[in-house]
Amino acid sequence: MRAMNEIENPEHDLKHRRIRSFVLRQGRLTKGQERALATVWPQFGIDYAENQLDLNQIFGRINSKKILEIGFGMGESTAKIAQTLADCDFLAVEVHTPGVGSLLKLIDEVNLSNIRIIQHDVVDVLRNIIADNSLDAVHIFFPDPWHKKRHHKRRLIQAEFVRLLCTKLKTGGYLHVATDWQEYAEWVLEVLNTESQLQNTAQDYAEKPSYRPLTKFENRGIKLGHGVWDLVFRRK
Repeated sequence: MRAMNEIENPEHDLKHRRIRSFVLRQGRLTKGQERALATVWPQFGIDYAENQLDLNQIFGRINSKKILEIGFGMGESTAKIAQTLADCDFLAVEVHTPGVGSLLKLIDEVNLSNIRIIQHDVVDVLRNIIADNSLDAVHIFFPDPWHKKRHHKRRLIQAEFVRLLCTKLKTGGYLHVATDWQEYAEWVLEVLNTESQLQNTAQDYAEKPSYRPLTKFENRGIKLGHGVWDLVFRRK
């Protein structure tokens, strides 16, 4: 997801703030994406409404771990993770229609049953329809950085948003953020370290967990000497 975050009045409670977790972009749909939106969405898409979700009922499994994927882009990584962690269920949130169509197409192609998609602002999703203490993990992979410090209120990873996430994570659940911008990684580390409900699983940055696949862009970047920073924090 190409992420941004706006807070109009930092003195008010989070419930009264206007927060946007994305920059809405236009994009062309391929015929395959259009077909998937028409034929696959009815089974795997969830229309946003301000009613609390029963994740066990949605996925039909009580004992499976529930993982929130925030901003899955074109869905390649989410689909691969869902294949790798077949015993887990994934609630994937994205606003970009071609990305939603792309993931739906992948779901159909590889016959995945453990993903559901919501096309909506993730802040509203967290605030209004995700129950407290219901998530085992949250993944945020490659959100767009606003690299200048004065843009900090436009960054998705900020203190208020992290506190909201913590209310939804179970004790022992984890938050995994990955970014290929070092300055953004430093910002995320600073923000997460200041949240008293979270504990870093590493000294600073974590080794890439085996479940997170290398994207084609990451592979190219590594060959050029660029890095990727993974941060994994657990809910106390």
